[in-house]
Amino acid sequence: MTPKVWLARETRAVAGGLRLAALYGVLEGLLIIAQAGLIAWLVHQVIMREQMLASLAMPAGLLFLVVLLRPVFQILRARTAIAAAATVQGRVRERLLGRAEALGPTGLATRDTGELASQLTDQVNALEGYYARYLPQMTVATLVPLAIVIAAFTQDWIAAGFLLLSAPLIPLFMALVGMGAERLNRDQFEALGRLSGQFLDCVRGLTTLQLFGRIPGATRGIIAGSDEYRERSMRVLRVAFLSSAVLEFFASVAIAVVAIYVGFGLLGYIEYGPASALTLFSGLFVLLLAPEFFQPLRTLAQHYHDRATALGAAELLADFESEDVAVSNATQTLAHNAPTLTAESVELARPGRGTVLRVPSLTATAGERVLIEGPSGSGKTTLLLALAGMLQPSTGHIVRALPDTRIGWLGAPAFLASASLRENIGLGDPTAEAPAIEAAARRAGVSDFADQLPDGLDTHVGERGLGLSGGQAQRVALARAFVSPASLILLDEPTAALDAETETFVIRGLAELAAEGRIILIASHDTALRSIAERRYVIRDGVLERVTHA
Repeated sequence: MTPKVWLARETRAVAGGLRLAALYGVLEGLLIIAQAGLIAWLVHQVIMREQMLASLAMPAGLLFLVVLLRPVFQILRARTAIAAAATVQGRVRERLLGRAEALGPTGLATRDTGELASQLTDQVNALEGYYARYLPQMTVATLVPLAIVIAAFTQDWIAAGFLLLSAPLIPLFMALVGMGAERLNRDQFEALGRLSGQFLDCVRGLTTLQLFGRIPGATRGIIAGSDEYRERSMRVLRVAFLSSAVLEFFASVAIAVVAIYVGFGLLGYIEYGPASALTLFSGLFVLLLAPEFFQPLRTLAQHYHDRATALGAAELLADFESEDVAVSNATQTLAHNAPTLTAESVELARPGRGTVLRVPSLTATAGERVLIEGPSGSGKTTLLLALAGMLQPSTGHIVRALPDTRIGWLGAPAFLASASLRENIGLGDPTAEAPAIEAAARRAGVSDFADQLPDGLDTHVGERGLGLSGGQAQRVALARAFVSPASLILLDEPTAALDAETETFVIRGLAELAAEGRIILIASHDTALRSIAERRYVIRDGVLERVTHA
């Protein structure tokens, strides 16, 4: 899908609001014509007909009313257009998040997190100017100058002709500038995405960079990325300033020509056509309309940069939306009986690695603790992702017969959001009440260290569990599993790098979860977990095999 088609598709969803915003702009333009006519008429009456100001109270009051109404229509137009733009941005963000969810961790593995964040923020924000300013102004820049030309034509067709002859120069130059501006904006967004990802990676790996003495090199990399973004931004600004200067030049020349014509016509130096019939009213009326004729075109030229920016963003957003989502070979049904999980003749592949694991058969039933063993890199995590529905098998079928569509996950290191301990535990079930969360915290041993904190479970922890040890973070994740209603719990190396006490808590917690009738499926090479497993599988030479002996 081309960027123009993509933008047009989004326009259809808010066409009514954009038309209303354009209508307000056109009404404001008609008020400008009325304002110029009233001013010219009042000046003509006072100077040429020597009327007293007191006798012109009603026309003056009408002029005052017109002046007051103009900002009213400006405000209405801005509010309506901004609301339409916000609707588009909300729709696009919702679709992008849906696409990211559909792609899953494996589909997004090749994308930089900072780049993805840039798409959801900067590139979506770049659409605002196109819908809030450029599209309504397109209608205004077409109808208002036309109305002004018609009004000028009623007074002097030569002056109106000057305006008509100069008008096409502005859209022509805008089109020429837009060809290069679109490419420059696309390059700028790409540079911003790379810089965002680079900076995020440096922040995440700051401890490692410091220990290996790579801070100066990382700093130079960020400086180089910033310089690249600055240079690309300056290229965009150069095009914008150059186009504005040229457009102002054409508009100024055209206004000057009209002013010279009216001046010489009023002085009697021009006798061709209607020039000899010019009056103070008609001449002043045309002179007041001349700048207003070019104002909508000038504004459109300013907002034309918004169009180029939106086209550059739309190209990248359309590419992300067009990424293929693998068709799932897994089925999930709501089971009224005990939950079961089966996989038959499954092959799993990862991008750039080909087939990494073959699963002839795997079965797990309610209350079972199933252990999947294998060396690092053998495909244990890949299998868990497939069983969770986040990686689609190349062949075969996975069937999840569960009473609840939710699936529990406990990995190492455990994921913790920048929130309180209570909120992190509540991620397992957003509807859980405080007593359920507190009970889960006690069962997982979170209360043992939370009670020593000033705010208890309301203590805020940083992103990725900053402020907690690895064992404490794992206990919080275990509490999340306790509070979750999920009947299938997947665990990826749940005891990795844990002390003996925390490992005991985790193993005991797994037994309690299994006792509740849940399926517990563990991927680990920790031999201590063999003692609690009712069913064991091992990965050998890329094939999952059932272990039938102790």
